[in-house]
Amino acid sequence: MDPVIILVEPQLGENIGMAARAMANFGVTDLRLVRPRDGWPSEKARNAASRADHVIGKTLKFETVEEAVADLDFVYATTARQRDMLKTVRHPVEAAQILRTTVNTGGKVGIMFGRERWGLNNDEVALANEILTLPVDPDFSSLNIAQAVLIICYEWRMSGSDREAALPFETPDVPRASKEDMVRLFDHFEEALDEVGFFRPPEKRQHMVQNLRTILQKGDWAEQEVRTLRGVVAALQRRHERSRQ
Repeated sequence: MDPVIILVEPQLGENIGMAARAMANFGVTDLRLVRPRDGWPSEKARNAASRADHVIGKTLKFETVEEAVADLDFVYATTARQRDMLKTVRHPVEAAQILRTTVNTGGKVGIMFGRERWGLNNDEVALANEILTLPVDPDFSSLNIAQAVLIICYEWRMSGSDREAALPFETPDVPRASKEDMVRLFDHFEEALDEVGFFRPPEKRQHMVQNLRTILQKGDWAEQEVRTLRGVVAALQRRHERSRQ
């Protein structure tokens, strides 16, 4: 079960839609609104959601924060400023891990986000179990709702056991070049450089060859890449031969 995202008195439908889009990016779909200023449903929110209709379509509206969190077992309040209350403050990475542990033991969790202009009030923060804040620059701590939702939903997804599987695509699984392939590349390269008189003066040839091999060996080459490089060297050799005719 994913966390519930709660937006308290959001002002603009566009901000709701962008928050829904951010949620959908990381597989979070349960959005709740407390007294959205421009009402609900909102066509502006749907348009800004950029096809995150599965989030917008199931979004619930509440009249109070108490109602919005009533069925939750653990709630974070997000805030960018220190509050005069004894609540544990968590980094988003740590908070995501705590949320994940709570969900894995059967709990239902939520994260509250405040108004665009001034966030959550102290009474609303008091309803939360803990505070979640982001490590922003203290000289410029302003984030819009969608940005904050995006960061926290990302950390939620990364806290899961399917972290690696969450990537939409992977590094291509292709055969890697063997040492034999690399030695043949070295020899071919050096042969071509000998033909154009690259190794001068002769007494420095061994050191120059060692440097070239070191450079080439730094790459994690695929078989196809080595074949491509050898094709380039062969083409240059043929061009050099033609220029001498």
